[in-house]
Amino acid sequence: MDIAALNSRITVQKTTVIVDKVSNHINRWEDYFSCYATVSGASGNESESAGTTNETENLAFTVRYCSELSVVTPSGYRVLFRGRIYDISYVDPMGFKNNSLKFKATLRKR
Repeated sequence: MDIAALNSRITVQKTTVIVDKVSNHINRWEDYFSCYATVSGASGNESESAGTTNETENLAFTVRYCSELSVVTPSGYRVLFRGRIYDISYVDPMGFKNNSLKFKATLRKR
């Protein structure tokens, strides 16, 4: 792994459930871990459905392996990068060598 390529700061957020005064369960995103990553694999596509053009943007974030990031799953975590929210679609353990992790993510629509 080329350490010099880790030049983009990302923040991984985790969802937590908060119970309010009247016992409503509310999902809230909280910052979990911040680190430097290599951002690659910028791709995207357009599709049309019901007369609307839908765009998707996909990125891959490669980070150094650590115990905090080894527990990240697609269902409970997301990535913040340059003010944009990316939903993690797949966590690649990069050959299970415990050197790096790759998060494949899609830009969340607003």
